[in-house]
Amino acid sequence: MNDSAPHRRHLAARLAEDSALSSPWLRAAVEEVPRELFLRPGVFLDDGGLWRPVTEARTDPADWLTTAYAIDTLTTQLDGHLTADEAKGPVRGVPTSSSTTPATVVGMIEALGLETGQRVLEIGTGTGYSAALMCHHLGEDGVTTVEVDPEVCARADAALEAAGFSTWTVVGDGLLGHPRRAPYDRVIATCAVRRIPHAWVRQTRPGGVILTTLGSWPYGTGLARVTVHEDGTAEGGFIGRSSFMQARAQAVVPVAGDLSARTAYPDSERAVKVPPTVLDEWMPAFLAQLASPGAQFVRAARGDGAPLLYLFDPERESFAEFVADGDGWTVRQGGPVALWDAVERALGAWRAAGTPDITSVRLHVSGTRHTYRIGDDPALRWEHHLA
Repeated sequence: MNDSAPHRRHLAARLAEDSALSSPWLRAAVEEVPRELFLRPGVFLDDGGLWRPVTEARTDPADWLTTAYAIDTLTTQLDGHLTADEAKGPVRGVPTSSSTTPATVVGMIEALGLETGQRVLEIGTGTGYSAALMCHHLGEDGVTTVEVDPEVCARADAALEAAGFSTWTVVGDGLLGHPRRAPYDRVIATCAVRRIPHAWVRQTRPGGVILTTLGSWPYGTGLARVTVHEDGTAEGGFIGRSSFMQARAQAVVPVAGDLSARTAYPDSERAVKVPPTVLDEWMPAFLAQLASPGAQFVRAARGDGAPLLYLFDPERESFAEFVADGDGWTVRQGGPVALWDAVERALGAWRAAGTPDITSVRLHVSGTRHTYRIGDDPALRWEHHLA
């Protein structure tokens, strides 16, 4: 088998040059933990709308290492079950597990501020690579990692063992944490959540840190870092943009069926103040999720090809339909909540405040609500009550 040490050193050097990697201990981990162990039996590469399987067994060893140390995210599972060794050739499918880009992995670990002797709970084991990097520093007893998919968990556990880390690898719903080994000094989630589960707060020591991606859209989500207080609350803010697959227990079910029937009886119709196309931008999409939590942004088209855009909130039985009207857009809203009114108010206040970026957003978490705010403007404050 080819020695991957040069690839590991090159990866560490590149991450350091890109300012993703700064801690000496983490650089040592990247240089010593073989990433290729965590990609077995293989990966899927995007091949123009299809996924091309690349496996260790069917690939030249040198080419396999080149793939394993690519800087991109590598998909390791499609549709909740299919792995690269099971595919005969290029296939269609939806990614359900992956090895996240190394820059994201090490950047998140850096943001944890790990110290020797701490205990970490990782939500979303995935391939196990990030758990291995943390084990390298904290020791195998310092890391507990939870994965909802038994097959994914088994592959990660085997890879961790092969790398020399007999750590705590658990099959379960990560949203519930793992109380058996609590309390933890750090909690890190490698999936996106609609809200921070209070189980994570309860299982974290006062002064401990929770790091997770917040949001339910494929984009317009942010990396939140909060510190747990003695009273069982947590407070912090967003340290940047982030994008991860949704935690399966919180995954949004796409709106389906006859969309025209679902929007047939609006309560109001007017010209928009802000075009819905602004939701293609990251920060407006993030603010839309704060202003209308639970809403989904859906793209469609009429029979003549004219674009149709929608916001649907199935839980609150509300919708906003956008219809292109010459150079502008008309919004038709129905249900008990005027979804687009709330989004326009948020975007207007944000623009009046000078369009601050996501790092300006503060977050307070209690057992009953999440409170988000930008500065002291009441129009830039949102409370999401937990059912």
